[in-house]
Amino acid sequence: MIKNTDLKNAQYLKTRRDFLRTTTKGLGAAAIGSLLMPNFLQGHTNSSVGNMAPLPNNNGGILKALHHAPKAKRVIYLFQSGGPSQMELYDYKPELNKRWGEEIPDSVRGNQRLTGMLAAQSSFPLVGSKFKFNQHPTTGGYFGELIPNIASIAEDICVVNSMHTDAINHEPAVVFMQTGSQQVGRPSIGSWMSYGLGSMNENLPAFIVLLSKGYPETQNINMQAWGNGFLPSHHQGVRFRSGVDPVLYLSNPAGIDKMSRRRELDFLKKLEAEQKAVWGDPEIDSKISQYEMAYRMQTSVPDVTDFSDEPDYIFDMYGEDARIPGTYAANCLLARRLAERDVPFIQLYHLGWDHHGALPYLLPKLTQSSDQASAALVKDLKQRGLLEDTLVVWGGEFGRTSFSQGKLTKNNYGRDHHQRCFSIWMAGGGVKSGVNYGATDDFSYNIVQNGVHVHDFQATLLHLLGIDHERLTFKHQGRRYRLTDVHGKVVKDLIA
Repeated sequence: MIKNTDLKNAQYLKTRRDFLRTTTKGLGAAAIGSLLMPNFLQGHTNSSVGNMAPLPNNNGGILKALHHAPKAKRVIYLFQSGGPSQMELYDYKPELNKRWGEEIPDSVRGNQRLTGMLAAQSSFPLVGSKFKFNQHPTTGGYFGELIPNIASIAEDICVVNSMHTDAINHEPAVVFMQTGSQQVGRPSIGSWMSYGLGSMNENLPAFIVLLSKGYPETQNINMQAWGNGFLPSHHQGVRFRSGVDPVLYLSNPAGIDKMSRRRELDFLKKLEAEQKAVWGDPEIDSKISQYEMAYRMQTSVPDVTDFSDEPDYIFDMYGEDARIPGTYAANCLLARRLAERDVPFIQLYHLGWDHHGALPYLLPKLTQSSDQASAALVKDLKQRGLLEDTLVVWGGEFGRTSFSQGKLTKNNYGRDHHQRCFSIWMAGGGVKSGVNYGATDDFSYNIVQNGVHVHDFQATLLHLLGIDHERLTFKHQGRRYRLTDVHGKVVKDLIA
């Protein structure tokens, strides 16, 4: 047994208890509450609120029942980090080409917030797309010539050209898109999903993250984008890396076999159970859960990451890059394999979409590495009967400006960050197909029809999973938090 006579622990306990006992009544009550209900101050959900329950359901989630019938069972989020330019890809604006080089009208720009990179720029000339657009014969939507494969699945996807956000710089915007807050420290979408729904697969994490680099390879991403925030740590995203060991420290060290590891974990579990009896810390349960998951993953991870059973026609579908671990194409194929194994939330981050200059040169490199694989994923899920209950999302954290950043020429230009409008698309999982939703003005600068805020998008995503975004909450530091904070509405026009 763990002894309570450890002098350092005893000294710490005495100091802390003396402080709580001798200060205000509020802190004294909090101390008593923490002793009577150890989990209360840790933020565990109150079972009296909505359909929430302190005991997990059959899939290990906190929800004992879904709030309504779900349309999706899993999510594959293809996050294009850096801010893809909507005017070259989805939001066709011929007026910009007609007015190439003209100053953006004050009536359009208004009081738009600008980044510090434009502080020294006195002129804001309009710039159209150097690339052509084609109208889809069935849906009527327009797709840039750089994404012919995505255009080929137009009848299966819903393009939203009226997304808007509150953030204008990369890290706050990425974190906002993923957690509902521009401040780091909140749980990500995948963590909320793991917490609420659990997983049908006990041998793989409920939330898996895959990263691929675009061009140029200068952009980084904050790990808080897939963090658990104040939720128990076993709900954080688990990053799979390319190479021999997809998950760090998963393999047994030299001289340790599977049975030895099993005995070690069993003994460690007993020790931590005794520790929890003394301290009442719920995070101990998370540690035990993570240890056990890692043990099971020693078998499941090599199986799911081994592509040797994939036929050649699959690699032809996704592109030859799918044979190279760590590429975007390989990650899309791995996402399909994870979806087949009922992993609930699969997050892909494809870096490099931040084109402040040389956009006509850089953007084709990004689309070349992502267009075929993105479309192949949708087609592959569809042919396997998985698309109908798998929600696929493609998009970044914000859009780009319709005026040029820096010097403008006919063959070279760049675009700065733009928060007022950008494009994403969704497929499967109960979303309407063959639809183009929302509209912007002739300059792709302001939304003129059916705006969709980041919180609206998050609320809609949870709704498709059978979750009322206002009822999946977690009490932390005296307040109930949710993914959408105190905002958001379900965009019912997007739901089939």
